[in-house]
Formats: sequence, C-alpha cells, structure tokens
Amino acid sequence: MTNTRIDVHAHFVPEHYRHALAAAGHDHPDGIKAIPEWSPELALAAMDRLGVATSLLSISSPGVHFGDDAKAAELARLVNEDAMRLREQHPERFGFFASVPLPDVDASLSEMRFALDDLGADGITIETNHHGMYLGDERLEPIFAEASARETVIFIHPTSPHGAGELALGYPRPMLEFMFDTTRSVTNLVLSGMLQRHPGARVIVPHAGAALPVLANRIELLLPLLTPAGGATPPSIRSALARLHFDLAGAPVDELLTALLSVADPTRIHYGSDYPFTPADAAVGLAERLESTTSIDDDMRQSFFVDNALALFPRLGVLA
Repeated sequence: MTNTRIDVHAHFVPEHYRHALAAAGHDHPDGIKAIPEWSPELALAAMDRLGVATSLLSISSPGVHFGDDAKAAELARLVNEDAMRLREQHPERFGFFASVPLPDVDASLSEMRFALDDLGADGITIETNHHGMYLGDERLEPIFAEASARETVIFIHPTSPHGAGELALGYPRPMLEFMFDTTRSVTNLVLSGMLQRHPGARVIVPHAGAALPVLANRIELLLPLLTPAGGATPPSIRSALARLHFDLAGAPVDELLTALLSVADPTRIHYGSDYPFTPADAAVGLAERLESTTSIDDDMRQSFFVDNALALFPRLGVLA
C-alpha cells in the first residue's frame, strides 16, 4: 500500500511520560488494562501497514496534569520537545499537537505560544475536561482567543468525565464515557458561545462526533428551555456541527459515519487511527472498513484520507 494517508488522531508515549503516568497512579489510565507499548519504530511500522504518510501525534488521556501545576508545566514541555525531536528525525512522517497543562490557564497560554512559535507545533491538544473544567468554561476564554487570533487547530481528545467512578459502572471509560464526555463537552463549548466569539479557532472533534450527530435535533428542540425571557437563544448546535472538523478514529463505519454525514461538512472530516491505544491490527481492520464502505464514494474517501487534512495543514502538502 502506498503511504498517502494523513492520520490526525495518533498518539505517542515517550518513556518519561510513561514513567510520569505510573508515578501519578495511572498505570491503567481510564480503566484500560495497561499503557500500550510505543516507540518510533513501532509507530512507523504501524503507519506503513495503514498506508499513512504522516501522523499528527498527541498525548492521550489523562494528559499531563496530575494535580501539581509546576509538574504539569514541566511535563508538557518535555513531551512537546520530544515530539519536536521526533518530527526533526522524520520530518515527512510526523507532526504534533502540543500538550498544554490545563487547568492552569496562564501556564497553558505560555506553553501554547512556545510550542507554536518555537517548536513549530501543528496545533494544540486539549481534553474534554480538565479536572471538571469543561470546554465552555469562561476560564478557557484566553486559550480560544489565542487560537482564534492565530487560526490554530485545537484537537480535542476525550478523557474520563468528572466523577467517572460512579458513571462508568466498572467498564473501561473509553468504551462509553469517552463518547459521552465528548458529547457533553462539545455541546457545552457550542452553547456557551465560545466558538462564536472565537471563530478563527479550528476545532477537531474526535470519534466522528461521538453522540452529537444523533442528539443534534434533540438539543435544538430543547434550546428554548435555555432562553431567558427576552434573551437571545443559545447558538445552534447544528450550525456549529457544520463548521467543526471531525476525525474518524474508533469504529464509525457504517452507522456513525452515516449520522455524521447528515450534520457535518464532508470537507472537514479526517482519517484517524488512534494508534497505539487502538492496536495496529484493529486499526488496520477499521481502515479497511472505511476503505470498502459503500456509505461514501471514492472522491469522498480520498478527501477523508488525504485532501481535507492537506487543506487544514498546508505544510504537509509541501512535504509530499
């Protein structure tokens, strides 16, 4: 298979991040069995199997903040510099979304500027919540304002919801709670008006929008309940879904992909493998399903795998 695809949802696990997870008690992050094995060599081998030319790497849940602001800022800097070095070693194969140490907003702004200006990051990654701070929280206004002014890509990644112990019912949180927290947080982001106030931010929603494509009509139906007497109606979720970007990590074919296409702009949908948290064999199987589905035609498939990402990340076209 020729390596032409661009993967916007791929992760890396440098060794000192693995050690930091273990030291913070996250040997089984979000209830999964173990932190997956990862190395540049394993990643490149998986990319070749998947036909991926370039992976945009990010740190997965639970991110870099484990309760100590100073340690979180230090860990964010370490993983971002790791990603920069990896890109320098393999400039055509890797890019990255920089981690920021939220919920510490000031430190996150500082790291965001450093990563974009000095490290050449392709954007930033933020989680669906940061210790209960969801994406519509007014404290995040400076982050979205900076991203909007720079037209920066913000890659959202799900994490365990605040108070996940009771919600998850003993299941690994990626099974259900990641999807529900994505739905909860992006809805909060839209209804808060954050995206309207900062239209330059280019936001990627993971996992084909989670439950948002299915719930969009219900949210719209109930918007009048949120409207104060004589006040303005909150922003339309359907209008926002038409402007947001989405990745196809996970298992979107065919049911979720069909639902996503009913609300999203097909020029803003991107391939994602979720490797290594989705093992290589499973990622290959999911890519094959996307390759063979009759829900999309060949032109749309080419857009999802390559063209849409080239439009969002023009520097990748220079490398091709």
